[in-house]
Amino acid sequence: MSSSYGLIEVSGIVAAINSLDAMCKAADVSLVTWERKLGGRLVTIIVEGDVSDVKSAVEAADRICRENAHILASSGIIAAPCQEIRRLVARSASRLQKKREDVPELLESDGKEKAGQKGNEEKAEKE
Repeated sequence: MSSSYGLIEVSGIVAAINSLDAMCKAADVSLVTWERKLGGRLVTIIVEGDVSDVKSAVEAADRICRENAHILASSGIIAAPCQEIRRLVARSASRLQKKREDVPELLESDGKEKAGQKGNEEKAEKE
């Protein structure tokens, strides 16, 4: 897979998930990273793939946003990202990976039960 980036910036988590789903179904791209700003009101998604796939993915996100009245604040395609852009995206992806590692017990198959147990244990310790 040649390394091109497709970026979209949408208003809200629902719009972001909807857009990412459309992007991945429309083309051979993969999620590199995502970031929430303004308390989740603005979400940036970055996907990677061949230039033609990235272009198709960004167009699919635009289409799904229009169909569902989501706000697509901005979008872009970087066909051949320079080293600085690659480092910036890698830094964002590493922060996302670190967040995933910070909550491994919540990602297990019975995450709801474990999260509830942890909360109950903390309550018991306080009493």
